[in-house]
Amino acid sequence: MARIAVVGSGIVGLATAARLAERGDEVVVLDKETSLASHQTGRNSGVVHSGIYYAPGSHKALMSRAGAESILRFAADHGIPAERTGKLIVATRPDQTPQLQKLAARAEANGIDAQVLSPEQAREHEPHVAAVAALHVGSTGIIDYPAVCRRLAEIVREHGGEVRLGTRVLSSRTVQGSVHVETDAGTVVVDGLVACAGLYSDTLARASGLDVDVRIVPFRGEYFELVPEREHLVQGLIYPVPDPRFPFLGVHLTRSVGGGVHAGPNAVLALAREGYTRSAVVPGELAESLRWPGLWRLGARNLVPGAREVARSFSRRLFAASLAELVPAVRRQDLVPAPAGVRAQALRRDGTLVDDFLVERTDRQVHVLNAPSPAATASLEIARYVVDELDAVMAR
Repeated sequence: MARIAVVGSGIVGLATAARLAERGDEVVVLDKETSLASHQTGRNSGVVHSGIYYAPGSHKALMSRAGAESILRFAADHGIPAERTGKLIVATRPDQTPQLQKLAARAEANGIDAQVLSPEQAREHEPHVAAVAALHVGSTGIIDYPAVCRRLAEIVREHGGEVRLGTRVLSSRTVQGSVHVETDAGTVVVDGLVACAGLYSDTLARASGLDVDVRIVPFRGEYFELVPEREHLVQGLIYPVPDPRFPFLGVHLTRSVGGGVHAGPNAVLALAREGYTRSAVVPGELAESLRWPGLWRLGARNLVPGAREVARSFSRRLFAASLAELVPAVRRQDLVPAPAGVRAQALRRDGTLVDDFLVERTDRQVHVLNAPSPAATASLEIARYVVDELDAVMAR
């Protein structure tokens, strides 16, 4: 039995901690927040992704496909609200159909069941949708991810582990076969460490001695909700055909397990790593983003779609107009603000986004550096992979 520290009480950290605890390791979870799943996990739209968008053979593709099954099975086993709804990816103009066909081909390459539908067939699933064609993906669903986190934390505790909230991890270093984890409450000495620090994953990795040539650049995703009397416009999940020039999926409509319909998110640069509002600014973090050459190169390649995202951030009318391309009955007055999220996206120096999950290793430490969506879907699979990586670095 080893003593392992896990940094982060989001779903990836807790899934990893639960897996370690269940096999008999002594686990301590450390998180600076006073509640579980305070950031990416607790602020997403609760979608169980199929893996259709991701490169065949990538971790995202393989782990999403497996995770769509394992996370829903976990929910069923533990009484957590979840539903396999399926989703429609909707082409609203004829010029979008080639990209829709490419997604259908990618679905086949990834072993995902998806059917191209006519407009009439699409309206059988979503009566209010506007489509010249659509792709139906049956394995997509919805789930209560914070409830999953609460149950994972219970599993850690049931197996003798500890979830220590309100404890900020500052750095770590490996010393003579153990890892000294420096926190704002003192030093924790363990046999191994897994860092799932989300928005601060690169910062912690560098503070722990890793040579990390990516930066987390935070992108805020702003959401609305449909007013209750308009929720009938959406039966399940409705997504646009993604713009291949832009590295995000576009605003979409998703029904939640707890009731209600989420609308969004857009994607704009956040001015702080936890910048959930336009007024949230941390000058040092903003300066760090602006100093990273990859941000400027990404922006230069995405001037038009990026400007469109910023304009939509300041205009509910434009936000509603984007949604109305999918469901024409959606109006500006149908939208009420909902909490925003921030995507912890790793960006390379050359301006390319890290497309896949990224894990780096050092002596007795494993750092998860890039785990944005669909990491919640794939969390149990990521945990399996991370534990194997930890075993490997501890066996050296």
